[in-house]
Amino acid sequence: MNPKTTDRGGRTFALRAALSVIRYTLLFAGITVTLFPFLWMTASSFKRPQDLFDLSLVPSPATWHNYTELFAKAPFGHWIANTSAIAFITTLSVLVFDTAVGYVLAKFTFAGQKIIFLMIISTLMVPTEMLIIPWYLLASNLQLSDTYAGVLLPGLMTAFGIFLMRQFMETLPSELLDAARIDGLNEWRVFSSIAVPLVKPAVVTLAILNLISSWNQFIWPFIVLQTETKYTLPVGMVYFSSELKDNSGWILIMTGATVSVLPLIVLFLIFQKRIIQGIALSGMK
Repeated sequence: MNPKTTDRGGRTFALRAALSVIRYTLLFAGITVTLFPFLWMTASSFKRPQDLFDLSLVPSPATWHNYTELFAKAPFGHWIANTSAIAFITTLSVLVFDTAVGYVLAKFTFAGQKIIFLMIISTLMVPTEMLIIPWYLLASNLQLSDTYAGVLLPGLMTAFGIFLMRQFMETLPSELLDAARIDGLNEWRVFSSIAVPLVKPAVVTLAILNLISSWNQFIWPFIVLQTETKYTLPVGMVYFSSELKDNSGWILIMTGATVSVLPLIVLFLIFQKRIIQGIALSGMK
């Protein structure tokens, strides 16, 4: 065996090992920096007020008193129910309308088709903050201020969802849809029984992304809602935290933040494979 070849192979192996160590060290450091605030927040929700600034991730002693006090001082149950209902209705509406519009734009030819699609896509370039005043004026004229319908109004359809579904619908072979029409299926059956099942990954992607977005929505509900029992969880957290000042208040804020993020953590743990696939699919499209 050539000594030079052996020496070169040894140096290559050592270099790869060193790069792997550096890579995993940086990855571990990034994970630590990312997760520490969340873990500390969760641990703080089980601490006593006097232990607030203890950086330990294992509270000693641990207490559930913060959670009972949290729900006693504020209607967190109402806020969680409101947020869940709004997120569910919004997501269901987006799935129905965005999928249907995406199907029409992808599989039908009509006058102004490309112009309509470009107009829809152009709304993605408009910041949400610029739409707040038109939304508010519309909600006021329709007498939807301080109502759940007013909160739902802007999110019943999304330009991103239409774009995503159109891109996936375009990949469906038109011959397959034509064959279904020849077999006697009406257009609704072709859409619901043939097209939608074939783009199921995109539907799941859209549902998960929209559910997370609706759950975290703050600016519009903050503006349109005035009654405390109608608040969504992010809005309620802001009002709740503004009334708390001492260490006990900060502990309750940590507890409330843990409660607000817990459903999303559970959602991620259950559908993590779907979420990762969905983000990858939406990125490729």
